[in-house]
Amino acid sequence: MRPLVALLFAVSLLNSCEAQGPSAVTTVFVQKGRDLILNVDADVPQEFLNVEWKFNKTVVVVRFAPDGKHLVHPDLTGRIEFTVKKFSVILKNLQEADSGVYTAEVLRFDGNQPLTEYKVTVQGPVSPVDLTVDPGVSRGSDSCNLTVTCSTQHSHISSTFRCVNRTCSQDGGEKSELTTSGASLHVYLLNSSIICNHSNHFNWTQVFKRIEKPCPQYGARIHVPVHIPVIAIWLPILIVVIIAGVFVLFLYRRKRGNCKSKKQFQYIIASNICKILFVYSTFLKCLKFIFCHIIQYTVRKSTTDH
Repeated sequence: MRPLVALLFAVSLLNSCEAQGPSAVTTVFVQKGRDLILNVDADVPQEFLNVEWKFNKTVVVVRFAPDGKHLVHPDLTGRIEFTVKKFSVILKNLQEADSGVYTAEVLRFDGNQPLTEYKVTVQGPVSPVDLTVDPGVSRGSDSCNLTVTCSTQHSHISSTFRCVNRTCSQDGGEKSELTTSGASLHVYLLNSSIICNHSNHFNWTQVFKRIEKPCPQYGARIHVPVHIPVIAIWLPILIVVIIAGVFVLFLYRRKRGNCKSKKQFQYIIASNICKILFVYSTFLKCLKFIFCHIIQYTVRKSTTDH
């Protein structure tokens, strides 16, 4: 008698485990604002307590009694409709927060039996995408590596491009990655342009950057445009004119007897010339100091920008 009881208990336990085993999962992508029909295609036992649709295994969306009456979750009032097909429901106006797993199961005295399961992903318009290209460093060579990052607000993907003589190739080929919302980030090279694409099952957006000079020459000579002020060009001419004017003026005064001797005249000319040259020399020193700082700043700025 005891072996028979043990055998019956083992068979009952096996049937219970099979009843509670996982069912096939149906993956569904729904556009934001659209409706979704959740069907129960499995056979429902004759005797049961309730049939429930649950959200993420915990929240009871709707409960059916054996007599056909139903009870909807208060937060979903007005968003649940019922079809002719028994125990099937329609979810209205789906939003991203409605993404998750919807499970239909029947409650019996001997345990719960899963009927069907849906993995639902609600997708709206994809967010804008940003593409950044970190320029490679080349020291006297025509080859370099570019680090490319394709990013959205919550995710990003990076890839490396190897460039030789202005011809670039992507290490490892095209690269893509799924985001948490079920969208896809895709970065690839097409016709000398790096393209970053953000898409899901319903819409997409992309941005691209053309590769013109992928490898900046850090070791090359930096040409710094120096704009010489106009005063630095005309000042020597002005000084010559002033000296000539002073010379003529003193010649005129000498004729009128203002200068009593030739030595006095020469002394006046020489002293004025020395004063002018001293002022001009001081000016050139200041100008040289300013130009040196401008050139140093320009070189540092050019190096940083590269």
